[in-house]
Amino acid sequence: MSKIYFTIAGTRYHYGQDFLKPDMQVRLVKEPENEVDNEAIRVELPGLGLIGYVANSPHTDLGESMSAGRIYDKIGDEAAGTVLYVLENGVLCRLDKEEQG
Repeated sequence: MSKIYFTIAGTRYHYGQDFLKPDMQVRLVKEPENEVDNEAIRVELPGLGLIGYVANSPHTDLGESMSAGRIYDKIGDEAAGTVLYVLENGVLCRLDKEEQG
């Protein structure tokens, strides 16, 4: 699988992003019951839970990152990612592995 990048958006509605650092591991969880977006993928951090969502808009995707809609069918119910850069307008991450379930 070629490298897939994604942006964490919406952190300001949860814990912010100041605590996020490069190399931190995050967990992606599909949220098909989401009333706003049926391709929503929540981003969680162990010990905190929900910290944001995979961006699903060209206005919130950073650089060459893929939207939630573009990676939704490329992962199982859960996946793992790594924080690469914490920027003013979002957190850029790499998809590490798919977890079936």
